[in-house]
Order: sequence, then C-alpha cells, then structure tokens
Amino acid sequence: MGENDAEKQSQAGQLFENFIQASTFKATLQAFNILCRYLELDPLDHWIFYSKLKSKVNSWKAKALWSKLDKQANHKDYRKGKACNNINCLIIGGGPCGLRTAIELAFLGAKVVLVEKRDSFSRNNVLHLWPYTIHDLRALAAKKFCGKFCAGTIDHISIRQLQLILTKVALLLGVEIHVNVEFVQLLEPPEDQENQRIGWRAEVRPMDHPVSNFTFNIIVGADGRRNSLQGFRRKEFRGKLAIAITANFVNRNTTAEAKVEEISGVAFIFNQKFFQDLREETGIDLENIVYYKDNTHYFVMTAKKQSLLDKGVIIHDYIDTEMLLCSENVSQEALQSYAREAADFATNYQLPSLDFAINHINQPDVAMFDFTCMYASENAALVRERHSHRLLVALVGDSLLEPFWPMGTGCARGFLAALDTAWMAKRWAQSVPPLEILAERESIYRLLPQTTPENISKNFEQYTIDPGTRYPNLNSNCIQPHQVHHLYITTELKDCPLERANSIRKSIKLSRHESEIRPNRLLTWCQKQTEGYENVTITDLTSSWKSGLALCAIIHHFCPHLIDFDSLNEEDAAKNNQLAFDLAEQQFGISPITTGKEMVAVSEPDKLNMVMYLSKFYELFRGTPPLDREGGNEMSAAPFRQSNLFRLRNLSLPRKRTPKVRDKNQAIYSRSNGTEMKNATNQNKVRSMATQLLAKFEENAPILLSERRVQLHSVPVYMSCTSTGFPFPPIRPSSPPLSPSPLPSAPSPLPSAPPPPPLSPFSPSPQPLLPTGSVGVPSGLQRVKPMTVGKVSAVIGAMAEVLVTLYQNDHRPKPDTAPPDRASLRKEFPQNLGGSDVCYFCNKRVYVMERLSADGKFFHRECFKCEFCQTTLRLGAYAFSLEEGKFYCKPHFAHCKSNNKLRKRRADFPVSSRTKVSVGWTSSLCLGL
Repeated sequence: MGENDAEKQSQAGQLFENFIQASTFKATLQAFNILCRYLELDPLDHWIFYSKLKSKVNSWKAKALWSKLDKQANHKDYRKGKACNNINCLIIGGGPCGLRTAIELAFLGAKVVLVEKRDSFSRNNVLHLWPYTIHDLRALAAKKFCGKFCAGTIDHISIRQLQLILTKVALLLGVEIHVNVEFVQLLEPPEDQENQRIGWRAEVRPMDHPVSNFTFNIIVGADGRRNSLQGFRRKEFRGKLAIAITANFVNRNTTAEAKVEEISGVAFIFNQKFFQDLREETGIDLENIVYYKDNTHYFVMTAKKQSLLDKGVIIHDYIDTEMLLCSENVSQEALQSYAREAADFATNYQLPSLDFAINHINQPDVAMFDFTCMYASENAALVRERHSHRLLVALVGDSLLEPFWPMGTGCARGFLAALDTAWMAKRWAQSVPPLEILAERESIYRLLPQTTPENISKNFEQYTIDPGTRYPNLNSNCIQPHQVHHLYITTELKDCPLERANSIRKSIKLSRHESEIRPNRLLTWCQKQTEGYENVTITDLTSSWKSGLALCAIIHHFCPHLIDFDSLNEEDAAKNNQLAFDLAEQQFGISPITTGKEMVAVSEPDKLNMVMYLSKFYELFRGTPPLDREGGNEMSAAPFRQSNLFRLRNLSLPRKRTPKVRDKNQAIYSRSNGTEMKNATNQNKVRSMATQLLAKFEENAPILLSERRVQLHSVPVYMSCTSTGFPFPPIRPSSPPLSPSPLPSAPSPLPSAPPPPPLSPFSPSPQPLLPTGSVGVPSGLQRVKPMTVGKVSAVIGAMAEVLVTLYQNDHRPKPDTAPPDRASLRKEFPQNLGGSDVCYFCNKRVYVMERLSADGKFFHRECFKCEFCQTTLRLGAYAFSLEEGKFYCKPHFAHCKSNNKLRKRRADFPVSSRTKVSVGWTSSLCLGL
C-alpha cells in the first residue's frame, strides 16, 4: 500500500512538472487537465481547489512554489480568501492584464471565469518591465516557471512567456479559463424575477457554451483597445506623426548570438552619430531603436516617413495616416529588407543570420503601425442596475489606457490598474455605496497616466491591492460621489439615490453649466417639453430625433410664433430638421451639428452630437415657463429670448479673468489727487468690459441672413455695471417694454454741458490713456458702422461700442475741435466675423464636427494648405504669418519672412501702418486679451 502511495506521489510530481514546463498555451491547459483528472480534483470547486492541490502534490519543487504563493495569499487585504467570497466575476481577454486581475480576484476568494477567443499565445514582442513589475512577478513565483526570468540585469520578457507564467498561476488558484470563446454583449436580467432570480449574464460565441449560463456581479474588460464593453468613451491624445516597426528574428541560442549586446533604448538626441552613420550607410532614418534578446531577437524602432518613402516601404504619400499605412500601400518585401538592414547595423553585423520568426498567421513576424494617436478611457468603471441586480463594470490594460511603447508603460500601468480593480472589487463585496466606490476609483485613475518608475512608492515589499501602498500622497477623495452619478446607469430612478446630488451647493467660480447636464436628465427634460405633441415620442437621444418633429416641438413649446407645428409633415424629415436647425441658429445662435439631409441619411444620429446640441436648448430654456401656444407673439418673446441668450453666450465661452490695467504713474497721482485715481479705475473697468464684449462678439457671432440688419440706434440696451464682472443682467420678462428710442449719443456733447475745467498750472497735463491710432485702441473701433449680424450679436456689439465710446469720450479730456460726425465713427463688421461657422479660407459653412482650428482660425481640413506651394498642412507642422494672415509650411515660411523684410525697406504708407495695428489688435482679441 505504501508503495502505491509513493508511486502515486511520484506520478503526481511528474505530471505537475509537465504542467510547470509546458511551453505553449494548449500544452499548459492539457497538462493541467491531466493533472486534475489524475488527482481527482474539480477546478470548479474554487473554494478548496488550491488547498487540495497543495496537499496532494508535495514534491520539493512544488513545495517551493507553494511557499511563494502562500506568502502572497497571506496578505491581510485578502482576509484568507474570504474578502470577496460573494463575488462572481467574468474577465474578457487572456492578456497579461486580464490574467493579473484574475489572480488578484482569486486571492480575494472570488469565483473568476476568464474567456479568451484565441487558443494560443503567439505574440513574440518583448515587454520592458519596471522594477516594481519584476518584484511583483517574482512574488508570484515567476522564477519557478521560467528560470531565466529577469536574470542579472535583464528587465524584459516576451509577452508570450509572461502570459504563460500568469496562466499557470491563475489555474493553480482555481480560475476557470475558457478558450475559443468570444464575448458578444451583456445580457440584462429578465423582468420576471419572481420564479427565479437570474442576474447579469453574457452572450458569447458559441452560444451554447457553458459560460453563457454563468451569472456574475462584476465584469472586467481586458480585451485590448477594441474594448467590447459599452458605456466607455475614449479620449484621444494626438502627437506628431510616429511610425513604429517591430521585427522578430529567430534566436538559435548560439554562442555568437549570446555575445551580441542588447540595446535597451537609444534615441537620436542621445547618440546622434549612430543615427547619422546609419542614415549615410543605409539610407535608413530612425528616431530611436530598441533591441531585446528573448525567445527571439526583438527589434522595435521609430522610422521617419520620408525614409520609408525613399526606401519604397510606403508606396504613396497620403496625409491620412490610416491610408498611409494600409496594407495596400505598404510593400512587405521592402519592409522586411528595411527592418533587416536596421537590425544588422544596430548590432554591428554580429548576428550570424537574420531569419524572421513566423507569426500566428504563418507570415514573417514584421509589422509597421502608427502610434501618433494614443487612446485612454474617460472613466475606469461604471455601475449598471436592472431589476434590482447591480453590475460593476471595469476596464484594465489597453482598454483602459493605451501604452506608449518607448516608455514601457503597458505592463507596468496595466498591473497597477489590475491591483486598483481588485481593491474596487473588495469594496464592492463590502457593500460600500456604489457612488463612493466609483468616486474613489476615478480619483485613483487620475494618477495612473502620470505614473513613472520614479514617482511610485519605492518600498515594493509593502505593495498590496490597497492603492495607498503604491501611490505616494494619494488623495482618494479628489472626486466626490455626486460627480460620478452619470456612471451609475439605471432605469430604476426611485431606488437610485442620485437626485440628492442636486442639493449639494457648488462653488460658482469653479463649476460649469456643462457639468450639470447629464444624458438622463436631458432626456427627461426633453420628454417633459414635448409632452402632448402629436407624433412626438422621445425614448432616447438618437433615433427619436430623426424625424425632426421633436426638435420643432421644443422650439414651438417656447416660441410658438416661430413654427406652425400643425403644418409639419412627419414624412418630410429632412425639411423638418433643416427648419429646426435654421431657426435655432437664426433665433438662438445655436450652431447646427449637421444638415437636414445628412440627418435623414444616417441610420440614427450620433448620440454624443445630439447630447451636445440638445444641451444648448436645455441651458437656454431651462427654468423658463412656456409661452401660450395660441397667443404667443414675437414682441412678448423678445425679452425672454434676450435674457436667455446672454446665458447661452455665457455658457459657450469659459469665463476669463481680465487683469486690471494699472498705470505706472497711478501711485503718484493717488498722492496728489484721489479723484484722479478713482477715474482711472473706472476707465480701466470700461476698457476691460468693452474688450470682453467685443471678443465675445467676434468669436461667437453666427452668420445670419443678410437682410436682418440691425442699426445701433434701433436696439434698446439696458446696462447696469455691477461688481460681479458681468455688466448686463438678464432683462426680466415682467418689466414693461420700453419704446425703442435712440441711444444717447455719447460723442456729441449736450448743449448744456459745462466746458472742461481749466487745468491747474501745477498739475501735469493729462494725456489720453490710449490715443487714437495707438496699439491699445484700434482705429477700427473708432469707426462704428452698421452691422450685418443677428439680434443677439447686435446687442453684444452695441454694448461693446457704447462702452468704448464712453471710455474714449467721457473719460478723457475733450479736444478743442468739434467731434467728428457719428456716421464717420461707425464700423462695418464683415459677415464672416466671429467665424467659427465659416471656413477661414473658402468662406463657406464649416460644421462643428468637421472643422479644424489653428491660431484662432476655423476651416475645413482640405482647405488647410500652404499659401506658397498649396501643400496640405497638418496641425503641428505649419507656420502662420501674423502680418499677412496666411498659413505656410515650415520650409516656405522662411521664404515668406525674407520677402517681408524687403517690403519693410520700402516707404511706409499710413494705410499699411493702420492695417498692422488692426491685425495686431484682432490677434490680441483672439488670444483672449
């Protein structure tokens, strides 16, 4: 009997060793299944699986492994595997970060199921490891699975090898891993919860797979940048064009290959001679290169586009990066030759042979990709609730934060996010309120993109899932629960304690209107405003708006005189949408997001665009009682529109603090005469307010119908300069309408006005604060002509002009000569002023979603060309001539500058000098003077 036990122990030890030494994903799973069957263990019993396995396999190698894992499992945060014993978790993706998350949740005692759509690990690329990552993997017994792991000064590992190590650890801890299973979508709990309480499930392929019956209360997306989980918007970080090439060559492990030194990362700025010699000898122009030796010889480099064009790697030059690097535009033979030449030169021709390794599709393992744009999720987690079942949804890895390969951030930040997610899962299991969990997770996520090997805690021994052990000076309360209530997605509003956030008092200076507009609140508001309208049923923020009737209903609800709603035809969706867009732009200054025809052409409008567009209506009309649908008229609606338009204009631009202008001699004047100091302060206030209003006018005035001309003297203006910094409070609808009368003419002195007091011979002669024609006050502001703008812009323009006129005439000494005629001071504002709606180059309409912006100018992408050579420009690779108002490519900007110098040698004309002053003033306003 004893011999049988010894033989069984020996056989178990051999099977366990086969599992440890398995070199492929399939072999690992197969060896694990054989071991479990031989020991009669069921991996589904995750509670006791690890302890039973440990008791049945006790070879000396196994004992060393158990010792490592036991030390890790005994951290107090895991509470001996009972911290999350009420948690079922589904993890999508078997990459390093998904597996690392699964391991942590298994240590916490959760039931973890991981699905991976592939059945092999085929990525040869090599990961750079931060010091803490090496320590973390050693604590998980990585050396027991891979004896060469980070030996000596090695600080890298192939992705395939790392996945194998983590897979083996996860299997030993009772994690279920299912291959050839693809996640499709989440399935909500059914409405009928009386007979059987079924929670959240997943739709997978194949549909009859057992995973489809698994119910869970946490799901983690770790499937890379494609991210199949809904509800997470991504932010884009765009830099200059950057093209990377990766190449893997066969490593035959010969003595000659072993002697070749690795290149852990060299950039052009640190070793310019190396890159210059490479360019002269081979024609290859690189910005940096890395060489790591692992299962393959791994090279990654950043190549310059012109070099790739010259070597025939890229066939045609395109502005669009996607077209530039598409497979049809890349020569694979030239790419292989390019990578082989660069690798040969970088290793000083010491590698005996450079044969490409074969990837998972039986092709040479060489690839070229673009990392000009990096993506990051706007939030790390959210909560969904349906029929009393709550689901915590989280992201890790590339789905959360796309890595920047030259810094080796992928694995390091991915593991940090995995630990943060495990901490969140523990809090979830402790029944902490969902909003508090989300607020804490988002507070921690803010730190993740900033982490480097230098600014994280150096005491790696103390690292746990508790973020406080890893992030120095962590403030886990920087985001408050009421700021994340949009991440709590539920239809059961009565059971969801979200509305209490409205009672929280916010700082006026720090909050913005946009932060209060949430899609759920916006949808509810739209439903209330359109209630009772025929053929208008709003159920969402996309398809319900396609017919155009809903938009027309909102406008008609508040301004019934603008639309004859009964005459609208539901079938004519393009006409309805265009009518609503035109009226919103003409009457309220809300720029359209598209056209009526384009609205009908798409299957359903883009949700983000609709939320942005409808939010403007919400800010404009909220809190305003609707007018009588039968007896509404334009006169009664005018005061309401005017007051609300000020609110909309204030929303569209962030408030800027305008510093007070201080005269150098103000201290001297204050000693001699306190009154002069007070007058100077008033002058500065007037000038500041005028500048702000004119800047708003120029930046925001929409292009309206040419026949709607408003004369300055026909617009009633009500001004009340207060200490709040915004001199025009909204006009209350209850105020009696005043008859439109001309404004008092500021430049014309009244007949009864006393002459200016004589100057004291001992006082310094007062100088105009900003003389006419100086840079401070543009000459254009002194010629105020009729404006071809809309009602709103006319009001703002009129206010600016009145303030400037007051400043120029009432707050400085009057000249002896009679003031010029009023008409000569008017300025004709061109129709394309304030042109965020008009292309700077072609003067045609440019919609919000298709426009680009540079140096305060808005334009179509295709119109952004060099004035000299007509080459299409890219943002970040252009030069702008302020004097000419023209854009150039950088090589031709020097040519432009030399021509300007020649012009300056000619005789100066008064007209040109005035033009320069006007251009400088306009540029100052665009920069937010």
